[in-house]
Amino acid sequence: MRPGKILHPQIASALASLGHGDIILVTDAGAPIPAEANRIDLAFCAGTVDLLEILRVLRQEIFIEDVIFADEVPESNPKLFRDVTEIFTGSGADFTLIPHKKLVADIYTSARVVIRSGSLMPWGNFGLVASTDPDAWFDDSMKMIPEYKERSARIKNNAVPRIKK
Repeated sequence: MRPGKILHPQIASALASLGHGDIILVTDAGAPIPAEANRIDLAFCAGTVDLLEILRVLRQEIFIEDVIFADEVPESNPKLFRDVTEIFTGSGADFTLIPHKKLVADIYTSARVVIRSGSLMPWGNFGLVASTDPDAWFDDSMKMIPEYKERSARIKNNAVPRIKK
C-alpha cells in the first residue's frame, strides 16, 4: 500500500501519465461527461465522494498551474469559491473563469481524464491544468523561465490564486 498517497489504481495511473498542460476535470455528480472521455467515476451516492475532498487530495499529489471553472461560481456559489480559493492558496495556480457553457464545450472535451464526484454542487466542475515543479527544472547555472520563477515565488509566499478571465 502507499500510505499518504492515492490508492485508487485508475487515478494513480492517470496522474502518473500527465504531462505539462494536460487537464484533469473534476466534476459534480450531474456533469454531462462525454461518452468517449477517460472517465473515473467516484460517485457512490449523493454527497459521496465529495468534490472538495478530491480537489484537496489532487492539490497535494500534483503541481497545478491553472484551475479553470465557471465564471458564475464567485457570485452564484460563493461558499464553493471560498473553499476552492482556500484549497489552491499556496499552489502557485491561477484561476481562469469562463462561462459554464464554454467550460462544458471546451474543457470537458479536451480533458485527459474526468473524475466524477458524488457532490450535488451547482457549478462544481473544475479543470486542473497540470504543471511541473518550477524549482526542479532549473539549477543555478540556468536562467529560469519567467513564468516558472513567478510561480515558484507564489508557492513560497503562499499566494492566493489570481483570477484571470
